[in-house]
Amino acid sequence: MKPEPLSAAVPEKPDLWHRIPVIKQLRQSSGLQRGMLVAGLVITALFVLTSIFAPLLAPYGFAQLRDADGPFGAQQPPSAAHLMGTTVGGYDVLSRVIWGAQTALLVIIMAVVFSIVIGILLGLVSGYIGGWLDRVLVVIGDAIYAFPSLLLAIVLSIVISGGQSSLWGGITAAALSITVIYIPQYYRVIRAETMRIKAEPYVESARMLGASVPRIMFRHVLRNATRTLPVLFTLNSSEAILTLAGLGFLGFGIEPTAAAEWGYDLNKALSDVTSGIWWTALYPGLAIVISVLGITLVGESLNDLSDPRLRGRRASRRSRRHDRSAAAVSASATPAAPATTAHSEEAGA
Repeated sequence: MKPEPLSAAVPEKPDLWHRIPVIKQLRQSSGLQRGMLVAGLVITALFVLTSIFAPLLAPYGFAQLRDADGPFGAQQPPSAAHLMGTTVGGYDVLSRVIWGAQTALLVIIMAVVFSIVIGILLGLVSGYIGGWLDRVLVVIGDAIYAFPSLLLAIVLSIVISGGQSSLWGGITAAALSITVIYIPQYYRVIRAETMRIKAEPYVESARMLGASVPRIMFRHVLRNATRTLPVLFTLNSSEAILTLAGLGFLGFGIEPTAAAEWGYDLNKALSDVTSGIWWTALYPGLAIVISVLGITLVGESLNDLSDPRLRGRRASRRSRRHDRSAAAVSASATPAAPATTAHSEEAGA
């Protein structure tokens, strides 16, 4: 018999598509966990697609007050012309909801990307170099973390915007105010991972071979310290939507003539609720709840799937189910030996 080549015994490495973080966790999930992750991914995909194709999906502009037939009218109930009615200012509610998704996505991208870049750099430097710089950065991060996040966002929004409410000015002010809040979170995670990884043997080997500090930090430490960032990214994205809505609800967001923003529309709809006009507040509120729910489901599912203890429990349950099914199959395939023996004994007698 010819021996099998060694290459046949080596397991195949999964391709790049199956190594993408969300796709990898989706293949690892099962049962209710997979259902939650799929539901979150579907809702998040709808939110992202709505924001991208807002100019095509929205029937009117976010600041449009009239069409060829004349003014829309204030507080008009849902109809064929306005599926979700109009606001107290005369804006189309459906258009404001769709354009508000685009504003929320822009703020999420700017805020989370800025905070990830700054937090990773500070965490790498603080965790690897240490010393007095590490102590100073830890104190500053704890001081920022001690402030209420919404209050800090309000103060920073006032300072950054300077009373201006233009489209990019308001979005940048909201994004930068949220960025300052999230930097300590990424800084803590990367710092803790860097302090753990820098004591690993492969880092010590690179140091003994004469590798420079930047090469070790960005080539060896950074690649292994960012595994939990997808989880933190999704959870912070949902918090960014709530923070942006809170700023707009309190009157520190973006004016309706500059961009559509769900929190601002909820603020202007407060007086409508007491008058029985429900559509001006219902749909912006549902947009906030559904988008936050979808992103939170993705983040919580990724967090559970990245926990080694939960993976071990799922693996043990799968192995027990596999053993039971294998035992059942073998029992059904085995012939009834005792009955055959008894029949042969009777025939011999």
